[in-house]
Amino acid sequence: MNYETVIGLEVHAQLKTKTKLFCRCENIYGQSPNTLTCPVCLAMPGALPVTNIQAIEFAIKAGFALGCEIQNHSVFSRKNYFYPDLPKGYQISQFDLPLCLNGQLEVTIADQTLNVRIQRIHVEEDAGKLLHGDNLQNKEGSLVDLNRAGVPLIEIVSHPDMRSAEQAAEYLRQLRSILRYIGVCDGNMEEGSLRCDANISIRKPGEQTLGTKVEVKNMNSFKNVQKAIEYEVERQVQFLESGKTIIQETRLWNPDRNITTSMRSKEEAHDYRYFPDPDLLPLELDTQWIETIKSSLDELPHARLQRFQKDLKLPPYDASILTSEKEIADYFEHTLSLYDESKTPAKAKALSNLIMGDVLRLSNELSTPLHQMKITPVHLCKLMNLIDEGQISGKIAKDILDDMAKTGQNPEEIVKEKGLTQISDQGTLHRCIQEVIENNPKQVSDFRAGKEKILGYLVGQVMKATQGKANPAMVNTMLIEELKK
Repeated sequence: MNYETVIGLEVHAQLKTKTKLFCRCENIYGQSPNTLTCPVCLAMPGALPVTNIQAIEFAIKAGFALGCEIQNHSVFSRKNYFYPDLPKGYQISQFDLPLCLNGQLEVTIADQTLNVRIQRIHVEEDAGKLLHGDNLQNKEGSLVDLNRAGVPLIEIVSHPDMRSAEQAAEYLRQLRSILRYIGVCDGNMEEGSLRCDANISIRKPGEQTLGTKVEVKNMNSFKNVQKAIEYEVERQVQFLESGKTIIQETRLWNPDRNITTSMRSKEEAHDYRYFPDPDLLPLELDTQWIETIKSSLDELPHARLQRFQKDLKLPPYDASILTSEKEIADYFEHTLSLYDESKTPAKAKALSNLIMGDVLRLSNELSTPLHQMKITPVHLCKLMNLIDEGQISGKIAKDILDDMAKTGQNPEEIVKEKGLTQISDQGTLHRCIQEVIENNPKQVSDFRAGKEKILGYLVGQVMKATQGKANPAMVNTMLIEELKK
């Protein structure tokens, strides 16, 4: 391509507070329309807003997690515009004096690291929601649900530091992971609690001046962000190549047609007529309180990933899967602390394999988060000990895990009830191996002729004859000894 892509993202993250930003209505998703409202979020005359301190605390946490400078002094302003889901006729936001400034997020793609600068994080209230056509009982017209009006948001605005749709999608993934790790946003993009606007322009390589910016609004999946940016870049290239002029505008992504469509010409900041909200005092934050919030932050995903690789010697892939969600990392570390106090790399890797391969599979199949799974860290530790002690094989362990997920039983009880103890008696295994050798003369002959891959088949026959209970290591050793006689 003869053009360089320039991308900046504006991410809106709903905060997981108990109540809305300026009133005491509950902050819950999925309730009946207009049941979580009051005179404040309905903008009744004379109703006055009061700032939710938990929302400010969560915004500060996000600022620290993203390396921002927290401002002791910030101001709420009125952003004036008309839309049917905005009952006041303005949105309470922050403009020239936001809460957080000058952060950054390291984005890693295929061992390449990109530092995306974060310009600002400001706090604002969400608007309501319009329901159209098919979402309505009579399938006609549009109605307004104001349950979402006043829900606290942070808007995280990046500098235009990304140069590809892939980088933008990965930035959003890692940003979501951080917000979920620190517990300030649930990141449920399908519910709209994390939404993204992309500012996209193109220019000739080497040029310093930015091209005309086009904003694509309200995308709520990583896939849509990447596809929308790729489409918009191609559209802008075709415009310039055909001699047309790109206009500054706001566009919408249509996921059904895989195109962007024009929404409105892009307004400038002065079009919103920002001014300080006269009903809200400026935020004057105590430095000691800010430092207390900073000290409460848990370990962030990137630091945890590096620790898993350095201290536990886990491969990068394992570490990335285990740290992709805080819940998974916590589950792994809790189980490992019970299973092996010394946290030796070999045992960490064995546990990692079982969690990634089977526990997460069961969690997905049962649509049950780890903290609600019947496979507790205590029981998983006992299962690992049964494998280490040679009482069960890895194959049987998978079957036991399925039972544990359904019943919550102790693995030792399942082994006893179903008679699943691994066969390690040499006499029993010797008799079984002899039968397999007698019943498979051709394979035995092929092995002795140098076709060593046949060994796997013969081992499989022994395991089949013992219903998977034979000690695999002992079977391998004893079978080779018999075959070489």
